[in-house]
Amino acid sequence: MTAVTCTNTPAAKSVFSPLAWFVHAWETQRERRALARLDASRLEDIGLNYREAHREANRPIWDVPAHWTH
Repeated sequence: MTAVTCTNTPAAKSVFSPLAWFVHAWETQRERRALARLDASRLEDIGLNYREAHREANRPIWDVPAHWTH
């Protein structure tokens, strides 16, 4: 996943345009679907269990990381 760093510069504020938000949200949903397909051994490799992975995978598209909105 690509992280977006939030600063108080004008250039950084443009990252949060509606189109950019949608692109990042769509990518997050794609990653969540991939997470849901991982088997137990792969989930263990990244420190998650089945329940945690599926909770993350089922979050709605508008439920994005908090640093995107600051």
